[in-house]
Amino acid sequence: MSRRADSDETRATARPGRGDGGRPDQPGRGGRPGRDDRDDRGRTAAADARPDQPGADAASASASASAEPVRTEEAHTTAARTGRALTTSALHAAATGADTFPAVLRKALGRRGLSLERVSERLKARGITISQATLSSWQRGRSQPERARSLRAVDVLEEILDLPAGTLRSLLGPRRPRGRTTPPGAEGAALQILGEDSVVEKALGARFRHFNQETSSLMVHDIVRIGESGTMSGFSTTNVLRSGRAGADRALFVLSFDDEAAEPVDIRVTCGRLAEATYLKGLKSLVLEIHFGRKLAKLDTTVVSYAVEVSPSLTRATHYERWSRTNLHEYLQQVYFHPGALPVDCHRYVREKVGAPPRAQRRIPLGAAHDVHVLTSRCKPGVHGVAWEYGP
Repeated sequence: MSRRADSDETRATARPGRGDGGRPDQPGRGGRPGRDDRDDRGRTAAADARPDQPGADAASASASASAEPVRTEEAHTTAARTGRALTTSALHAAATGADTFPAVLRKALGRRGLSLERVSERLKARGITISQATLSSWQRGRSQPERARSLRAVDVLEEILDLPAGTLRSLLGPRRPRGRTTPPGAEGAALQILGEDSVVEKALGARFRHFNQETSSLMVHDIVRIGESGTMSGFSTTNVLRSGRAGADRALFVLSFDDEAAEPVDIRVTCGRLAEATYLKGLKSLVLEIHFGRKLAKLDTTVVSYAVEVSPSLTRATHYERWSRTNLHEYLQQVYFHPGALPVDCHRYVREKVGAPPRAQRRIPLGAAHDVHVLTSRCKPGVHGVAWEYGP
C-alpha cells in the first residue's frame, strides 16, 4: 500500500541531503535525499505514544541520558545533521540550559530504558491509572500533573525511575488554566487533522509548532504514477502558495509512505530551490524544504513544483492521500496506471482527519489515458484520497 501525508505547508528536521554535484540549493536541480539509516534509538521517547511497537511511526526509543546538551544556536543544526526531531521542550532546555519537568522525565525514561506502556503498567500495578497518552503529554510539555492522582503518580514515577524523592515534583510549574486549549496558528490547525504524536509532528520536532505559519496553499495539483507491477513509481506536485505576512521565503513538505521498501531515489525541484531533502527511514517519510528564491510581500503568491521518483515497494499501491489544514481553492488529484496494472474499480473519498473512517465515497471512471482524476473546488481541511482495487 502507498499513502502520502503531505501538508500544503510541511515538515522537516534532519540533515540536508546533497543535490546534483553536492549543491542541493540550485534551482531546477534534484538529488538523492539525505538518509537516516539508523534505528530509532536516536529519537526521544517524547515523540511516541506507542513505544513498544516496531518502527518509528509507532514508536521511538528514549534518548540516552548521557547525551551532551546543545546550545540554542546549535539545536536546529544538530537536528539537521543527525536526523533527530527536537521537541519544543527539548529546544527550550537547550536554550536555557535549565532542567525542566519534561526534559528530566525523558532523560530518566531513557536511562531506565522503559517504554511509556511499561511505565503505565507499573503505575497501574500500584493502583494508579495513567494512560500512555497522558505520559506522552507530560514528557512533551503539553500538559503537567496537577490533580491529586497525577501528583501521586509523579511520586511513584520517581521510585520507578530511580530518582531521588522530589526530583520531578520540584520541577512542576504553577497550575495551568483548566480545560484543554488548542495551540494557536498552524500547529493547532495541523493537530486537528493529524492528531497528537503524528508522523509529521515527529519528523518536524520543534519546527512543528511554527509549521508553515507564514504561508497557505491556494491550489494543489498532484500527479501519481503507478508502474507495471502496481507499485508507485513516482509522483509530482505543483503547489500555489500565498504569503500571510511579509518576508515568507520557504515552505516545508512531508511525504509519507506505507511500505518501507518504497523509498525516494531521486528528487527534482522545477519551481523553487531545494534546500533540504531528508528521508527518515524509521518514519518512512521524506522531508523537503523548498526556498522560493525571494521574500514574498504580504498576500503575494509563488509556485512550488517538485517530482519524486520512488523505488519499487513490496506490495501494490492501493490508495493515495493528501491532508490539508487549510481551505484550498482547488485541488486536482490525478493517478496514471500502467496498461499492465489497470484497476477494476476506483473511488474518491474524504476523511475528517487522519485515521477517521472515509466518507463521501464515489466511484470515478478510468480515462482513455489509463488515468483517474478528482477535481475539488473549495476543498475543505481534512484528508482527500483516491483508492483503487485490482482484479484477481
